[in-house]
Amino acid sequence: MVGATEAVELNRLENQVDNGGGGDWEYLCLVRKFKVRRSDKVLKHGLSILNDSRKRSKLGGEEWTLYEQVAIAAMDCQRIDIAKDCVKVLQKQFPESVRVGRLEGMLVEAKGSYEDADNIYESLLEDNPLDQVIHKRRIAMSKAQGNISEAITRLNKYLEIFMADHDAWRELAEIYVSLQMYKQAAFCYEELILCQPSVPLYHLAYADVLYTIGGQENLQTAKKYYASTIDLTGGKNTRALYGICLSSSAIGQLTKGRKEKEGTELQSLAATALEKDYKKRSPNKLPLLTATLKNLKL
Repeated sequence: MVGATEAVELNRLENQVDNGGGGDWEYLCLVRKFKVRRSDKVLKHGLSILNDSRKRSKLGGEEWTLYEQVAIAAMDCQRIDIAKDCVKVLQKQFPESVRVGRLEGMLVEAKGSYEDADNIYESLLEDNPLDQVIHKRRIAMSKAQGNISEAITRLNKYLEIFMADHDAWRELAEIYVSLQMYKQAAFCYEELILCQPSVPLYHLAYADVLYTIGGQENLQTAKKYYASTIDLTGGKNTRALYGICLSSSAIGQLTKGRKEKEGTELQSLAATALEKDYKKRSPNKLPLLTATLKNLKL
């Protein structure tokens, strides 16, 4: 994710390039550095360099990096003809390259020939089973075809090899949630919390899943993770505050009104914090909040 400072720098340079102020190569380097996909701009400004032999010669070895960047941008923009030309140049220069092999697979994939692309990727994985990029392409391809069960299988296989990939765990968790497979989603969030215990988003998502599963034990645990979300965000997470109130209400219904002192104090603090927040940020909706808390018997 691009930070605010990086975004300002990137937008400034993009505006400069778009208005003929120069800096095309610097802009393209920045796009790669920040790992953003501004494919239409990359295609336009990248081609202007590649089509100018004088500019291209100044790049030295970086010329091939630009061919790759433009090829991917062309695929994104469905300019298959341009992508094909770029890949041909790279094939000629690097005939045995795995990196170019990936591009060949992506080009076939962009044409919609998923089975042929999968065969190319599978062949590449036979030579290098630890190629993360190819594993991710196969997962993305399964999702693009709407084959979610295959995407899940491939994600699980990927995570057996690359267990520290937080983005993959989160993606798998979100797929499970979309399929209402909450126990499997909970396992994914547990892995994320173990790896990155200070990320409030994971605590909140885990609490939401446990609350959805229900049952007194899950609700008690959900309330703890809502509380940890509030702690990690300095008391500024409205959703987690609501989560404590909802969990407390659900526990009260299951226990027929029996409440622990600690639980009562926590829900009272959450309700007070919500009221304070609404008074400050949205006073016109305060009556709605009050009515909601009253219905929850808080």
